[in-house]
Amino acid sequence: MLKNIVISLLGLVVVWFFAVSLPFWTAAREFDPFPVELGSLRLIGWIPVVLGALVILWCYGVFNFVGKGTPWPFNPPIKLVVIGLYRYIRNPMESGIILVLLGEALIFESSAILLYLIFGFLLLHLKQVLIEEPRLRRRFGKTYEQYCKSVPRWIPRLKAYTGDDQEPSFNSREQTPRAGGNSGLQ
Repeated sequence: MLKNIVISLLGLVVVWFFAVSLPFWTAAREFDPFPVELGSLRLIGWIPVVLGALVILWCYGVFNFVGKGTPWPFNPPIKLVVIGLYRYIRNPMESGIILVLLGEALIFESSAILLYLIFGFLLLHLKQVLIEEPRLRRRFGKTYEQYCKSVPRWIPRLKAYTGDDQEPSFNSREQTPRAGGNSGLQ
């Protein structure tokens, strides 16, 4: 468990770099291809920044304490967890990053950060479709396939996913049902 927490904390440093440090650096360079002036309305950007940061932290916690792993492929969760935000959207952590970037684009009135957000989203989407989802299909089989059919990748559903009123728990190493509770994260 301590190993997972340490790896997750190091992972948060990487997320901080891409979601906070690079956008701040971009804003400091005053590179702005399409200048936008929002005045005091720009302060509304703090709402998505705070919400996005809370979503990211929650996701890391769920990976550690429910999934028994980390978001990183070299130490993935043992269990597929379909709880909380993951019942509404398949990629809440990535959505949290997008929210943070959107908020920063508003706060700094920066079209450069907005372009960074768009490019970042495209990269995240490709990573999900080409790498993450195939890996999860191999690890969790039909359970993950059903989850993908029921829960959207990027736009949250309005009603929570229940897995046909059951939430089977599958160990990624066994591919057989286990008794009790929820399982891990994507």
